[in-house]
Amino acid sequence: MAKLDAGNRKPQFGNSRPWSNKATRRRWNLNIQKVKVLEGGRVVTKRMTTADIRTLMKV
Repeated sequence: MAKLDAGNRKPQFGNSRPWSNKATRRRWNLNIQKVKVLEGGRVVTKRMTTADIRTLMKV
């Protein structure tokens, strides 16, 4: 999994349940995107989750 530049969120784990109801482990990964952010007067590329990007747009 790619390392985040902001935040310390991790993937969530659970079970995959098909029609037979047999539980097999799976994980839900974060939706990580590369974003160019203006930081200290310079443009910097960061890896952020889409939820963090939406929060950043609101500020």
